[in-house]
Amino acid sequence: MKELIKIGRIFYGIGVVALGIHQLILKDFRSEILAPFPAWAHQNSIFPILVGIILILAGIIISGVFKIKFIDTKKVCLYLGFAFLALVLVSHLPYMIMLSAEKTPDFQVWINAIEALTYSGGAFVMAGSFTENNAAGGEKNFTALLEKLIPCGRVFYSILIIIFGLSHFAFANFIASMVPKWLPSPMFWTYFFGVALVVSGISIIFKILIKQIALLLAFTLLLFFLFFHIPDAIANPSAGGGNEIVRAFVCLLFCGIALVIALTNDCKNRFS
Repeated sequence: MKELIKIGRIFYGIGVVALGIHQLILKDFRSEILAPFPAWAHQNSIFPILVGIILILAGIIISGVFKIKFIDTKKVCLYLGFAFLALVLVSHLPYMIMLSAEKTPDFQVWINAIEALTYSGGAFVMAGSFTENNAAGGEKNFTALLEKLIPCGRVFYSILIIIFGLSHFAFANFIASMVPKWLPSPMFWTYFFGVALVVSGISIIFKILIKQIALLLAFTLLLFFLFFHIPDAIANPSAGGGNEIVRAFVCLLFCGIALVIALTNDCKNRFS
């Protein structure tokens, strides 16, 4: 089980590294990391580049590929989770409020915000997979407060999973067109996986057969990575400055979160 948890951390870490590298390539923020507000943050490339470097370093540390003795990996997870959550509160939400004064924000604007929340949730889930307690002697420091957000990690993550599931019904024809050609009855698989994602998200939130459901979700997302995202990335490697390649690694990131949710202490104590 411990080895699978390590694999989950590696998957999440690789995804975070991919986000950071893409920002270095774009020299701008990815839309799910920072909304168009505040505009000044997008006008100087130094900001997305610095954030990109931080993401790369954080992803490498979380993955555990390299051990750095003087760095507390759990704290890195906690502060990364806080950083993504702060971006949702100070960038995505104000942007949606400003948009709503003129028109209803489109679906992608909401998805960007919820995806940032999912990155946050994933970081808190990773933090929960470490047994050490950073709050020494019950001291009420900032790290101890962040530890209280660990149980929120699976909820933040599940919101996006449910929305992805619902999108299989709202955009059924479009999603069916992306089903691999060798699979028969693409509309059936579109609805099947839509139901599976919605059920998975609800089960994880309410801790209903959470270990089994989260493992199945991780396996499903791994299949998406192998049979949908990888072929798409190979077919469109330069689209959006390599965005399809990054989306493949983001799918792997989601897979890693599900894997750690399923296996960390059987989800009985760490995520209660």
